Order: sequence, then C-alpha cells, then structure tokens
Amino acid sequence: MTDTQTPVETVSAAEAAVPQERKIVTAIPGPRSQELHARRQAVVSSGVSSALPVYIERAHGAILEDVDGNRFLDFGAGIGVTTIGHTQSHVVEAASAQLHDVIHTLFTITPYEEYVRVAELLAAHTPGDFAKKSVLVNSGAEAVENGVKIARKYTGRRAVAVLDHAYHGRTNLTMAMNYKAFPYATGYGPLAGDVYHAPSSYPYHDGLSGADAAARTIGYLEKVVGATDLACLVVEPIQGEGGFMVPAEGFLPTLQTWCTENGVVMIADEIQSGMARTGRYFASEHFGWEPDLVLSAKGIAGGLPLAAVTGRAEILDASQPGGLGGTFGGNPVACAAAVAVFESIERDGLLLEGRRIEATLTAGLERLKARYDVIGDIRGRGAMIAIELVQPGTGDTTKAPNAQAVSELVSYAAQHGVLFLSAGTYGNVLRFLPSLAMTDALIEDALTVLDDALAALG
Repeated sequence: MTDTQTPVETVSAAEAAVPQERKIVTAIPGPRSQELHARRQAVVSSGVSSALPVYIERAHGAILEDVDGNRFLDFGAGIGVTTIGHTQSHVVEAASAQLHDVIHTLFTITPYEEYVRVAELLAAHTPGDFAKKSVLVNSGAEAVENGVKIARKYTGRRAVAVLDHAYHGRTNLTMAMNYKAFPYATGYGPLAGDVYHAPSSYPYHDGLSGADAAARTIGYLEKVVGATDLACLVVEPIQGEGGFMVPAEGFLPTLQTWCTENGVVMIADEIQSGMARTGRYFASEHFGWEPDLVLSAKGIAGGLPLAAVTGRAEILDASQPGGLGGTFGGNPVACAAAVAVFESIERDGLLLEGRRIEATLTAGLERLKARYDVIGDIRGRGAMIAIELVQPGTGDTTKAPNAQAVSELVSYAAQHGVLFLSAGTYGNVLRFLPSLAMTDALIEDALTVLDDALAALG
C-alpha cells in the first residue's frame, strides 16, 4: 500500500474527484460557505450549532471538500460515523443496489433478509460466546433508550446507573444519563428520574487501580442505589464526549462480575467506540469484558442511520411481541450498507488499520508531548485517541484543565485544513477520530499542523 492509496480501496473515480490531500484556497469559511450560512441562519434552529461553518460538497476517504474547493483532513469522521472512510465504494454500491429493490416496508409488518443478516453479524462479532439476539433502531440515543427499556423489562427493576463523565444522547432519558448538563439538558427539564451517577475510572486524575476504582463504584451502587432496585449499569468502555477516558485494567470485568452476581444488566455503550474503531470490533474486547448488552450505532452503516441493541437472547426475548421496534428501525438500505461495512472490515483488514493509526498517531503525539508541557496525557485505542491539555507546569501536580488551549488549537487547525474535535467534561481534551482510510502520510501532515498550532500558543 502506498501513501497515495487509502487502506480501503485503490484509487477510484471518487478519490480522483476528491484528492487525498489538504488544500486551502480561500479564507475559512469561504464566500460560498458564508452565503449558505446566511441562508441557514434564516431557517435552521440556532439550537443546531456547527463546530465549523464550512459547507461540505463532497467527501471521500479521509478528506472533506467544501463548496469553495477547500479540502480538510477529517479527524472527526462525523463524530465516529464514517469509520471505514467517506463514500467507501462497497458501501455505496450495496446501498445503491438496495435502493432499486426495496427502500422500505417496515420490518414489523413485512420483514426482509437484510435486517436478519445484520442481526447475524452482530451476534457473531459482539463480545461473548453465548446466544444473542438484536433489535435494530435508528440512532445511538434510541439504542440507549431501548437498552434501558429492555433491561427494565427483563429485571422488573426501575433504577438506571451510569458513570461520571458519561455521554449517552439528547433524548429525555439520555439527557438525564449524561454527566454534563450544558448544553445538552439546560432548560429542557424536567428530566427522567431513577438515574444515578456513579464514580468512574479516570486513571490520569484518580490514580486508582482497576480493582480500587471498581470497589468505589460498587460501593456507591450498593449504598446510594441498592442492588435490588438496579435494572442496569450503562458504561462506555472508552468514554467519548467525556474525553476518551480509558479505564484502569480490571475495572470493567470487576463491575460485570458484581452485576451478574446481583442480577443487574450491564450494558456497553459502544456507539462511538464500536465497529472496528479501536482496532477490535468492539472496545470492550480490549478489557476482557463480555457485556450483557452491546449498543451499536455511528460507524455501523458507513454513514446511513442505523443502530442496534444486541445481547443475551433471554434478555432480548423478555419483551412482549410488539414491545420493540419503530417505523424506520432497520431500514433495508441502511441494513444493506451495514452488511457492506462488516464485509469491508474483514476483506480489507481494517482492524489492523486501526492499530496502525494508533501506532503512528500516538508516536507523533509523544514527540509533541516531550516538547510542549501543555499536553498532560495521551490516551485511547486504535483510531480513537485524545490528548488532555493542562495549564503549563501543572501536568505533574494539579493537572489544571486548559480549555482555552484546545479552542485555539481547533481554530488554528481548521484555518490550515485539519478538522479536529474538542471533548472532555472541562472542554480540555482534543480528540482524534480519523477514518481507517487515514494514511500515515496524512497523519504526519496533521501532526505538522498541530505542532505549528502548539507553537502558536506561546
């Protein structure tokens, strides 16, 4: 493979139309983006904000091209959606073919094979060697809602526990499950009740072993919630919006053991971390964790809306006929795309690409960390890596958050053709979520821009 080819395919017509290199030809945003933004402000709710008001006309592989002809290295991938690359040919062909056959019938009225095939693939690739079943829905938040609903039905219990720094969505229940209220829940109450926030594992700040962090979490659940009232514990194996926190070794399996012993359903929210993003099909595998339920979305269908709840057959079957489903859940076109995503992961060895990206990106970030003491921590797995920014000189002491540095880095990078995303409870985490089509050469190019941005912080 050469640096002029993406890991997922050789040069195609789509790649020829969108060369795999960054290029800035106007001010950011450019004149056409500014025109579109003025139109947008007249008709789109201001509650729907955008990190960067450049309007995208086409995309392929690891590159976004805006309406002014500027090309950006995409380290956001639609917040982890286009994991295998923009407009990946196998996905485009599968979805296009399905559009000519059946666009919609509603699986709960007249079913179709594509839904069944996605459920088979999820059963085969989610962690755990036991009988599994799935329900397909539309979005990550809907998967969370259904996971909780299914757990409550199975256990006959009411309470839901999540971890500090968690993010699970913008629906009524998931707003209550998020750790951070602003901007997701501010002014939208009353929120759903019976949701409890337990301490998480945050090794960079708490310094606890996995066993000690789990003991702290379990202590909270037993004292504040009560195991006999707890339906489920919902956990992101690597926390997303919270700042890509990787738990200490042993934390997750210890919690699973406690949940199993107490009849609590433990749910892995793999919406951002799943589907080959971390070098495994699901991030839970890195930690030896076999959840009762796994929630999938984002990268599962290559950019089309699809999500799933997959898990132990007896838990999924506790719901009565008609209790699960929805008008668009498991749409045939999205399912066809999802099958193509699974096939591409296998055919193109994309799990290895995730590990390649981790090696190249973390090595480059370590070089920068040695030069800039504003970088306090580097963490993550696969193509899900982050740096935590601290006030200079505090990395070994207070580790004081430096959100201003993240804001300046994101802005500088955007002006130079690299799209980075911020994250973290305190806004001081810079996250890297490239597609698996991001070559080593493009990563090194982005690191050069990041180096310049760090130097510009002064």
